[in-house]
Amino acid sequence: MSAAPRFAPAQRVASFDQDVWSIFTPLAAETKAINLGQGFMNFGPPEAVQNAAKEALDRVEANQYSHPRGRPRLRNALAASYSPEFGRQLDPETNIIVSAGANNAMFATFAGFLDEGSEVIVMEPFFDQYISNITMNGGKPVYVPLRAPANAATQNISSSEWHLDIDELRSKVTSRTKMIVLNTPHNPIGKVFSEDELRAIGKVAEDHDLIILTDEVYDRLYYPPLQKFPRIAALDGFWERTLTVGSGGKSFASTGWRVGWLIGPEHLIKYALAAQTRVVFSVNSPCQEAIAAGLEVSLTEPLFQDQVDNYLQKRTRLSKVFDDLGLPYTCPQGAYYILVNTAKIRYPADYKFPDILDQRGDDFKMCYWLTKEIGVCSIPPSEFYTKEHWTLAKDFARFAFCKTDDVLDQAVERLRELKKYIVE
Repeated sequence: MSAAPRFAPAQRVASFDQDVWSIFTPLAAETKAINLGQGFMNFGPPEAVQNAAKEALDRVEANQYSHPRGRPRLRNALAASYSPEFGRQLDPETNIIVSAGANNAMFATFAGFLDEGSEVIVMEPFFDQYISNITMNGGKPVYVPLRAPANAATQNISSSEWHLDIDELRSKVTSRTKMIVLNTPHNPIGKVFSEDELRAIGKVAEDHDLIILTDEVYDRLYYPPLQKFPRIAALDGFWERTLTVGSGGKSFASTGWRVGWLIGPEHLIKYALAAQTRVVFSVNSPCQEAIAAGLEVSLTEPLFQDQVDNYLQKRTRLSKVFDDLGLPYTCPQGAYYILVNTAKIRYPADYKFPDILDQRGDDFKMCYWLTKEIGVCSIPPSEFYTKEHWTLAKDFARFAFCKTDDVLDQAVERLRELKKYIVE
């Protein structure tokens, strides 16, 4: 007979369900499936970045507390790298703070601006951490979906074709709305919002005097024919109401280092900094030095362009198998995910699934079966929707191509086994 729990958890965490990562990451390991689910790299940072990390360990001051704003070298490097991107001279003392990963930058922003009951508009699909970050700071997420075109079930489409209804977005604003969260390049869709789309979103924020929190962690990964990455903070005076999140982990294949940043006007940055200081105080010092070195190198060498060229080749390497199988997919304009339409795949009708999947979207069962029987792990995107909109994701699976070529080639060979399960 088990005893009742002695200590009750706080309500802010009591309602959290088991997340998708705790289901599929162990499953991939247990079944020895190739993990194209979680978006981490299986290769290291560029050589210059790795060397800078090692050198920093040999310097006493680089192993001690950093200023809560971040190490001066990194803030100066960010200012040099991003000033042209924003079309203004960024002040490393007032416009930039370094965070413990992008997630911490967002948490600090919500902590700095949300009161109990404040509403935050979030676009579906969303990165799952947004929701807990909002609710743990007293906020209430309000959802508006991006929708795929009808032909996504029958042919390949561009991520640009996923559509946000601006009138629907506007209809979600109430007297309690404080903020709109934007994600571009988008995870999991890969959509890069155009300048026209950004202007329309910004106009809603302007009309209702809302803050824009834009998650741009994949900003260095956008693909031709795009020649420039559009930033909402660089358009139409929206700088004054926008905080932009960035990530050294995504830009330099160092997701475990947990170095991110927040860029914006001083009147917004200062409140995120006030929260940040009390959440983590300071960020990993040696890794800040290393990310700074990477940004410094990128100012004189085509580090980011080389990275884009490499990821383009990886995108082609993985997407070809879906072309061969006749499975339609969303071709991403940015980031490193392919959303594949799985409607043509038929797994055995009597296949036994664990009970935990009964309370999840239909795509969970498809991704579970793909992991266990085909040997390739993908992520069910209904995890990134509210239950009301699970049906929008039911025929999709997210595959990450941020892997070495040999791993992608192994995944392709296993995915070819799907041919006998596909019906027209």
